[in-house]
Amino acid sequence: MLWDWVSSYAAHESWRDLPGYVGAVLVIASFLTRTMIRLRALSAASNVCFVIYAFFDGQYPTLFLQGALLPLNVLRMHQMIRLVKRARASAQGDQAMDWLKPYMTHKRCRRGEIIFRKGDKADAMYYISSGSFRLSETGIRLEPGQFVGELGLLAPTGQRTQSLECTADGHLMPIQYDQVRELFFQNPDFGFYFMQLAASRLFKSLEMLEEELAARSTPVDAA
Repeated sequence: MLWDWVSSYAAHESWRDLPGYVGAVLVIASFLTRTMIRLRALSAASNVCFVIYAFFDGQYPTLFLQGALLPLNVLRMHQMIRLVKRARASAQGDQAMDWLKPYMTHKRCRRGEIIFRKGDKADAMYYISSGSFRLSETGIRLEPGQFVGELGLLAPTGQRTQSLECTADGHLMPIQYDQVRELFFQNPDFGFYFMQLAASRLFKSLEMLEEELAARSTPVDAA
C-alpha cells in the first residue's frame, strides 16, 4: 500500500519540483556547516536551485529574491577564498598579513612621539609603513613591514602591555580591533595567522627575558 502511494505521488509530481527539494536540502545543510566558505557555497547552490524552481513554477517573487541573493553569496564566497589565499601567502613572506593595508588608515609620527603607553586602553594594532619604532620596556626595535600592538587584543585587561615610541619619523597604518575581531571570527585561517603573529612576539619577549636572566646569573657563577 505504501508503494502504491509513493507511485501515485511520483506520477502526479512534476520533475520541475525537483530543484525545489534539492534547494531545501542545501539550505538545511548550510545550517549544519561551521565554516563560512562552505556556508556561502551551499547557500549559492540553493539559490540556483530555487531560481530554477521558481522560474518553471511561475513564482516570480521567489525568483526575484533568490536571484538577488545568488550574486551576494557568490561575491562573499569569492572574498573569503581570496582572504584565505592571501593570508597563507603573506604568512610565508617577510611582511605578514600585508593584505590588511586596504582596511587601514594612515598616521604620521615624529621622532620622540609616544604612540601609546603601557597600561593605556588598547583599541588598535599598527602596521609600520615607514620610520623606526621601539618598545620601551623591552628595547625591541621595529622596522617597516612589521606589526605592533596585537597583544593588546589578547590582554585580559584590554590594556597595552608595553609602550611604543617613534625613534625616526615615519608612518603607521592602524586597524581597529573591531575589524580584527570581525575577520578573526569570520575566518578560522585568519585567526590562526593572527595567533601566529602574536605568538612570535611573545616568544621573542621570552627569549630576551631568558638572555637577561642568563646574563645576570653569569657574574654570580663567576664569583
